[in-house]
Amino acid sequence: MKLTGVHTAMVTPFRDGAVDLEAYRALCLRQLEAGIDGIVVCGTTGETPALSDAEWIDLVAATVEVCQGRVPVTAGCGSNSTSRTVRMLSKAQQLGADAGLLVFPYYNKPNPRGHKAHVAAAAKVGLPLVLYHVPGRTGQRLDVALLSELCSEPGVVALKEATGDLSLSAALLNHTDVALLSGDDFTFAAHVAIGGHGVISVVSNLAPVQTRAWYRAATTGDRDGVVAARRRLLPIIDYLFSTSNPVPAKAAMARMDLCRNEVRLPLAPIELPPEQLVRELT
Repeated sequence: MKLTGVHTAMVTPFRDGAVDLEAYRALCLRQLEAGIDGIVVCGTTGETPALSDAEWIDLVAATVEVCQGRVPVTAGCGSNSTSRTVRMLSKAQQLGADAGLLVFPYYNKPNPRGHKAHVAAAAKVGLPLVLYHVPGRTGQRLDVALLSELCSEPGVVALKEATGDLSLSAALLNHTDVALLSGDDFTFAAHVAIGGHGVISVVSNLAPVQTRAWYRAATTGDRDGVVAARRRLLPIIDYLFSTSNPVPAKAAMARMDLCRNEVRLPLAPIELPPEQLVRELT
């Protein structure tokens, strides 16, 4: 499996505190109709730490059902417990997911040997793995040597690199053959321009068509297209990361009548943004 292009890190819509599966299916269908390249369910943007096991299963199953093989479905399966991670990967595989997103363990702060054993245990399940390097949430920034070694584990097909550090992206591209996906909307076009393979995006929840256009411009050397997309999308990206993700994303999507402005504690909602910020997003 070679994951490329724009993969949307889906929000999880709520209605009166419960997961709104009807709204979620509609959001997935909107992404497919926009020509998105992949769906990531139950990642950070999906508020996975606040979901029950039953809700996680329902969301992964709904994603597979709506996508029907049209695009790859990557299910967030990582945790800071190796045994729980293995169980979630096994369940995602049973539900029909195409890959599992494996965030490096947070809070525990594993040593290198522990990281290697964790990834090796996850790979034994047999579901293709997308490793997820996000120091802002795990508390550990791994070096190129360790990241490259982890990516060499059989069964690892991609790395989501979410530092926004293009020098790190460039070094990883020189040291690993797996797909390198940006996890940072601010820098993903530059990441792609130097050889990166795509992005797992938050802004594509709101603007899948424009985000894919930005990706295409970056891959084809269309400077004018890159500049136009940057000017249009950077203001909304600034807003989306003005406080903890996905709080602003939910508010902006509520302004667009895509879902309710509901997040689950310990997150709290913010006021809706001005209508002009999201006008003409598709």
